[in-house]
Amino acid sequence: MDFNNQMTDPVDKDQVFAKQLSEVKAFEFNEGVANVFRDMISRSVPGYGLLLHMTGLYARVFVQQRSNIYDLGCSLGDVSRMIAEQTSALDCSILAVDNSPAMIKKCKAQHAGTRHIQWLCADVQNIEIQNASLVILNLTLQFIDPDKRADLIGKIFRGLNPGGALILTEKVVLEDQLDNQRMVQLHQAFKKSQGYSDLEISQKRTALENVLVCDSDSVHRQRLEQAGFSEIYQCFQCFNFNSYLAIK
Repeated sequence: MDFNNQMTDPVDKDQVFAKQLSEVKAFEFNEGVANVFRDMISRSVPGYGLLLHMTGLYARVFVQQRSNIYDLGCSLGDVSRMIAEQTSALDCSILAVDNSPAMIKKCKAQHAGTRHIQWLCADVQNIEIQNASLVILNLTLQFIDPDKRADLIGKIFRGLNPGGALILTEKVVLEDQLDNQRMVQLHQAFKKSQGYSDLEISQKRTALENVLVCDSDSVHRQRLEQAGFSEIYQCFQCFNFNSYLAIK
């Protein structure tokens, strides 16, 4: 995949929260969001383009011959497509999973020519992980019931082959209140620099309340350690976004 070309392809602009809403409903990954998701995530997550590029590097290093790769919470499938192109010479299978019918529909339409990917509309918690060399959990765990997160991480660990890796990317809450407020301030400044208005930022924050629930860095690390991962690296941080590489 030509990473630079991919990131400059024209996309529909995110205007989901651009107008004053009489009622801000809980955030959903519906058709309206799916239509603008590439613009939404690139303008909302600092360093998202780099995270995509890093995934391709991880695939080169960790994907094993005749193994499975799982993209859990695949959204529009860009990570799965990146991995497919980086591992085209290998005999492996990519299972891309999302519980949004609108997202999976777009994946099937936009990546119809990409080999080795199976698109599944399902809850990631119900997916059996087996013979896995790489599992991607990008900005997905934060939408799962906190009481069920350890079970999912444990299931992923058990399904990974020795030497296999989990990529976990999350928005985090900092334990020191002042530190957290500062990172939130900087993240909001980033979104404004991307063209979002104060109204859009405020309404989206309201929509995500109680839908996106963040953990702290220490909680993520403890959960990974308890699952059994022998190596845990924080390979990316930008403001209140972290990405971890956990190796079995």
